Amino acid sequence: MWLRRIQNSFGLRQITGETAANLIGRDNKQLLCCAYSSTLICVGLPRKLTKHDRKPMVTSVNELKRKAQLVKKQRQTVQEIPLKAPDNGLLVKELVPVAHEVYNSRTELFACVSRVAQSIPIYTCSLCGEVHIGHPPHLIRTCTAGALSNKEHSWKRGGIENILPVIESFHLYDWVGRAVSHNERLQVDRIPAIVELCVQAGVDIAEYPTRRRKFPVYNVAGRIVDYERRFPKDDLRGQGISTYGFWGRKQPSRANLPDFEPDDIQGVALRGLEAWENMCSGAARLMGKYSVQTCGYCSEVQVGSKGHRVRNCYARRHQMRDGQHAWQKATVGDIVPPVYVWHVRDGHGGEALVNSLKRYYGMLPAVVELFAQAGAQIGENYAGVMREDVVVPDLEEERLVV
Repeated sequence: MWLRRIQNSFGLRQITGETAANLIGRDNKQLLCCAYSSTLICVGLPRKLTKHDRKPMVTSVNELKRKAQLVKKQRQTVQEIPLKAPDNGLLVKELVPVAHEVYNSRTELFACVSRVAQSIPIYTCSLCGEVHIGHPPHLIRTCTAGALSNKEHSWKRGGIENILPVIESFHLYDWVGRAVSHNERLQVDRIPAIVELCVQAGVDIAEYPTRRRKFPVYNVAGRIVDYERRFPKDDLRGQGISTYGFWGRKQPSRANLPDFEPDDIQGVALRGLEAWENMCSGAARLMGKYSVQTCGYCSEVQVGSKGHRVRNCYARRHQMRDGQHAWQKATVGDIVPPVYVWHVRDGHGGEALVNSLKRYYGMLPAVVELFAQAGAQIGENYAGVMREDVVVPDLEEERLVV
């Protein structure tokens, strides 16, 4: 009551993350941090979802209902519905260079992370999977494994797979065709979702063949009509191609990997950070045209106009859906999930982050934190979650902070 009177007298209000998001708009790319006293709330940091929460939808429910009603009216009249690329099966020509850039940036990013990880250790908790970059690992009691919560982590050495988790998707030979059924789940190969996005956008990889059309498909009364399949003429590109079983083929060449100087760790970190930003920005441009679906309750992703029909969802209320996924539009964070870690500032003195000062520490994506500790200069895009404007007090000064 006393604290509330002081807030009312001075006009102070604690702004929550939901209120701040409504003020600036959810589509604003700038990171906003709202501070009250020593507590900082960063809107740019995604909220950790519980098992009872569903992922926030990119398109509102009312907009989805309006589009569904419009499609229903169009199907009632037998007429052609005009389709644009890539919905008509053709490539978007101006996005083909972007797809190659995203694919090359991903290859360079993994090479840079492998090189920097040889100098900067990566730790992961063997119980909950939390990640920490640098030595020594932090002492913050955020482990939620087991019956007891808020306990210390059990650290072990990690690798690239802990900071760059791979989200897989079914590879579609014909992305305009029908969805993968449950009985075909073992016959269709799964590849990284961002690689599948690049393949559908114009990157030709011998290990992952895909169909390239010369003529578009047509939508007549809600049904896709493919005249190339009915009247193939000279189109013989699909003969002799196996649409699955790529694990038995020759592995992709590693000859295009970049060369690094043996001692220039900072230069490798700068190249890796640039590759990370180019990959994320390019993937966002591709997803503006090419559809990517994700499950609202689990991490399953399907690149294509529709989600698959494999019943392998075991998230909340999956029994009511018979294991089917609740498909919705995906974001860049669904195909390239950033793993957020505690940010260790320059001049920290090699001391571990303590639990009593955790509200003063910032966070960064694990890849960015790895490159930051290697000497790369972090831009202003991460200024909000880094919390560089907050002074971390000493342990004996914590009780004096207002």
